[in-house]
Amino acid sequence: MKKYYVYILKCSDNLLYTGITNDLNRRFNEHQKGLNTTCFTFKRRPVEMIFNQVFNDVEQAIRFEKKIKKWSAKKKLALANNDFDMLEILSECRNATHYKYNSKK
Repeated sequence: MKKYYVYILKCSDNLLYTGITNDLNRRFNEHQKGLNTTCFTFKRRPVEMIFNQVFNDVEQAIRFEKKIKKWSAKKKLALANNDFDMLEILSECRNATHYKYNSKK
């Protein structure tokens, strides 16, 4: 059974990169060695792997990668640190129109 990995790298400038691969070690080494000069991480090396999750279904992995790419850096760091309480807090809607903040209850 083929495996797919969604991963988060922390770059030398503290920016985060999220990606997907079917070979985690190979892809990490590609980032670390700077094999692709147009890659986001090329000028931000060295990189550190701070999170990875394995999937058996490529579609599920793609959905998860797309989802977390939209997250804030704080939320990604909470995921990487297994800080699920903070992840929940950061996931709450803070919009003034949210039902929690609507005085017309």
